[in-house]
Amino acid sequence: MSANAVFSRLVGTGSALPGRCVSNPELQQFLAERGVLTSDEWIRERTGIEQRYFASGDETTTSLAHAAAQKALEASGWSPSDCDLIIVATSTADQIFPSTACMLQGLLGNHGAACFDVQAVCSGFVYATSIADALIRAGQAQKALVVGSEVFSRIMDWQDRTTCVLFGDGAGAITLQASDRPGILASRVHANGSLSGILCASGRVQGGEVWGDPFLRMDGQGVFKQAVSVLGQSAEEVLQLAGMQSDQLDWLVPHQANIRILQSVSRKLGLPMERVVSTVQQHGNTSAASVPLALDLAVRDGRISRGHHVMLQGVGGGFTWGSVLLKMI
Repeated sequence: MSANAVFSRLVGTGSALPGRCVSNPELQQFLAERGVLTSDEWIRERTGIEQRYFASGDETTTSLAHAAAQKALEASGWSPSDCDLIIVATSTADQIFPSTACMLQGLLGNHGAACFDVQAVCSGFVYATSIADALIRAGQAQKALVVGSEVFSRIMDWQDRTTCVLFGDGAGAITLQASDRPGILASRVHANGSLSGILCASGRVQGGEVWGDPFLRMDGQGVFKQAVSVLGQSAEEVLQLAGMQSDQLDWLVPHQANIRILQSVSRKLGLPMERVVSTVQQHGNTSAASVPLALDLAVRDGRISRGHHVMLQGVGGGFTWGSVLLKMI
């Protein structure tokens, strides 16, 4: 590595899922026992989801982050002590503070790295990756661990069929390292707080009690419309910054919310679905974990390899969105 390195590159990936896999028929039975009617066909047709994973027992946001981080570090050939920056993207932290990143640092046995969480809901991993890249470019870090980890099953209202069939739990991680060659080519993140009400979990702890609605609430049509619009615009913006066209993309790794959103963005970019990494079928929507989970799967099965141009995209509550364009070097 050159002493004048001013770029970052992706080194390794990792992911982790809880032990409990829940198929649509199993979820259908679970909900029927609570008086909520749905079906495998209804879920598949509207979302593309076939199964998801739910945390149970002592599985937590931190423990899933730890498992994913260990795999990413192993893939990179790093020890935990090599990291000087740890960022965790999550909306379902195990506690108010310390941050999940600090708790992860403790489990890893790292000492001295800067640690903090990023809360941008389903865009969180893209936000965190953009921040890590900026800190490396600024010379504030050399080796960064970036994790997305969620246990959304614990904020589901099991009486709300429109949301409880969508989400699952999991974690994904990447490592980024300073480089004299650009791995991350361009990134941009955005938000529109005036749309905060279309996807939110507004409950809070006050005076030792839970105030407000503690469950996730979503305006499905509003989220769908915004997601398709901003993801297409975001992709074009980042491609323009990198001086590239969409047909130069080898892979699109978008937030895994709904197969219809993925298909719509694919059409907008003129990119065949064969070049869109889709894991929504087996994972459901895992919020900030969805992009790194999908990325790790595609790296490990050989679809994404050295030399490929890959775009990562997130969109979620806030309303937030963003894209990161990288070259695998």
